[in-house]
Amino acid sequence: MSQWSQVQQLEIKFLEQVDQFYDDNFPMEIRHLLAQWIESQDWEAAANNEAMAMILLQNLIIQVDEQLDRVSQEKNLLLIHNLKRIRKLLQGKYHGNPMHIAVIISNCLREERRILAAASMPVQGPLEKSLQNSVVSERQRNVEHKVSAIKNSAQMTDQDVKYLEDLQEEFDFRYKTIQSLEQNDKNSALIKQEMLVLQAMLNTLDYKRKEVLSKIGRVIHEIDMLMSNMLTEELLDWKRRQQIACIGGPLHGGLDQLQNCFTLLAESLFQVRRQLEKLDELLTRLTYDGDPIPVQRPQLLEKVNLLLYNLFRNSFVVERQPCMPTHPQRPMVLKTLIQFTVKLRLLIKLPELNYQIRVKATIDKNVSTVSNRRFVLCGTHVKAMNMDESANGSLSVEFRHLQPKEMKTSAGSKGNEGPHMVTEELHSISFETQVCLYGLTINLETSSLPVVMISNVSQLPNAWASIIWYNLSTNDPQNLSFFNNPPAATLSQLLEVLSWQFSSYVGRGLNSEQLNMLAEKLTGQQVGYNDYQLSWAKFCKEHLPGKSFTFWVWLEAILDLIKKHILPLWIDGYVMGFVSKEKERILLKDKTPGTFLLRFSESNLGGITFTWVDQLENGDVTFHSVEPYNKGRLSALPFADILRDYKVIMADNVPENPLKYLYPDIPKDKAFGKHYSCQPNEVSKPSDGGVKGYVPSVFIPVSKILNDSIEPHSPSDLLPMSPSVYAVLREHLSPTAIETAVS
Repeated sequence: MSQWSQVQQLEIKFLEQVDQFYDDNFPMEIRHLLAQWIESQDWEAAANNEAMAMILLQNLIIQVDEQLDRVSQEKNLLLIHNLKRIRKLLQGKYHGNPMHIAVIISNCLREERRILAAASMPVQGPLEKSLQNSVVSERQRNVEHKVSAIKNSAQMTDQDVKYLEDLQEEFDFRYKTIQSLEQNDKNSALIKQEMLVLQAMLNTLDYKRKEVLSKIGRVIHEIDMLMSNMLTEELLDWKRRQQIACIGGPLHGGLDQLQNCFTLLAESLFQVRRQLEKLDELLTRLTYDGDPIPVQRPQLLEKVNLLLYNLFRNSFVVERQPCMPTHPQRPMVLKTLIQFTVKLRLLIKLPELNYQIRVKATIDKNVSTVSNRRFVLCGTHVKAMNMDESANGSLSVEFRHLQPKEMKTSAGSKGNEGPHMVTEELHSISFETQVCLYGLTINLETSSLPVVMISNVSQLPNAWASIIWYNLSTNDPQNLSFFNNPPAATLSQLLEVLSWQFSSYVGRGLNSEQLNMLAEKLTGQQVGYNDYQLSWAKFCKEHLPGKSFTFWVWLEAILDLIKKHILPLWIDGYVMGFVSKEKERILLKDKTPGTFLLRFSESNLGGITFTWVDQLENGDVTFHSVEPYNKGRLSALPFADILRDYKVIMADNVPENPLKYLYPDIPKDKAFGKHYSCQPNEVSKPSDGGVKGYVPSVFIPVSKILNDSIEPHSPSDLLPMSPSVYAVLREHLSPTAIETAVS
């Protein structure tokens, strides 16, 4: 079943979540019509490879054209109209930046997987629940409402300033008219009456000046309060959601909404600044005793400038954290001399700033790290922000060709670079720029989340563990000494993040039973893990009891095994995986003989085994577990074929396949049939073909079980079948079974 088919079967509350991230950037119609094709492409790799992204974009348009031809024949007018619109959108929006559509589709697929994983969980995890807090949603709506109200107030004040300007011009005209009269005329009753009118106008001017200044002061105060409270909280929440998304959590939307708020506030502040400049202009033409402008205007202008400084400084954010294109699901882990990408955005989107802001990238600037290792960035480290590269027109810049290089020490050799590089050392990539606008010069700085530098890919698993632990445990964006004394993590939150590793990396998260098994493995006991605190050492540094590896190394090896060798089986949910030997016997003991389940080895790294239940002649139940298959053996023979062809030779040398039903009662071929490398009627017989002068051979996994043996001996998974063995098979198996075995 395709991922999209699974999504369509979700409950309405989950479908509403899916609906939130499909928009004009990637219309849901295309996702629906091209579901299988979209899921078969590697969008993650294309998101960091421009040439690959361009090819995929062109192929996507071709697929749309084919759908357009089909619906044209069906005369579906509405769908024809929508597909033409979408085709035009894809060509116009992404032709200059094909990687953006790859990022969008990759994120959508990943978010679908996360939602599917969440739907399979009995309850929502604590981290995800906190990110979807109704109070947070209410605050977002309040911020947008207040920003809109502030913008309206600033525009209304513009009208007041215009009225004040018109009133003052009328006063100037009347005053100059009287001044031009002869002295005798000035003593007339008419002139005295006109002087009274002028005094009344001056009083009105004074009142209106005070009123305008008061309104400007209220707008400034409202902006100040909004920036100090709700907007700051919104920005911090977005940064926290970004942290969680980086380690596999829900997508962090909301940046476009924040950009809209920041931009409107900046426009309002610049509008207020122009109003204060207009008041200064009016002041030069007319002032009087008690004039409020020279008293209040300097203070208000100073406050406006301060708010603009703070608004611009907060608006400079890292939109996409540093990430190597070769490992898109392991952000913030960087390898020396390997390119990485990072994207920044200025949330204040003003046309005047397009191509006017040059951003410089540095590493470990003004930062004292916990090690003596120092790095420099090679490649293009200065670029201009612009609105043309992003599909949504944001003011952003993406560095795509940066490489970290370790500097030599004073002794002439590199610091700790090599296979033993410490993966707990945190470093910071900083960005700086300067904004010059309307007489203001504002220096801006921001930094990425802490990154881990490695020199060998073998260090990647432990480096990623450091990234997970840091971003799970703290929302401090720059605590580079974090691992001097790493805090414990709440086990319930850690298990939720571990489930995200599976949903984001291999397409299916973990259910409560699987998480319970991991909890027991981490704690060594059956615990209610809601409030249990787990140490960093227990997670990543201390070996598991009786083993030569840590919990995290064991789990990472399983992730790698799934990704490379059993991914379709895992996504279909046919691999129970995380179940102890004791629990598997409880599950199987009352099942039909031949019922089996698949679980990951607890004693071997990256191993998977299967256990089946059998019944002895006296009625007793017995269990058999095959020696775990590792990636080396699975590279030679697909796991689904192993399950299909597996044979056991009992004491009487009669080979048979003991695997009948996948737990709880699914016929084996029904579960795995579509994953077999070839169907029985497609398999060649040993007599067909072969190299001249040699006996043809095939690979069949075989175990031998003696009468007094409880467990199978080590299986010979890749035995060449000789004609004599084939003859034995012919005696005891049907032709169809033999053809199934020969692959």
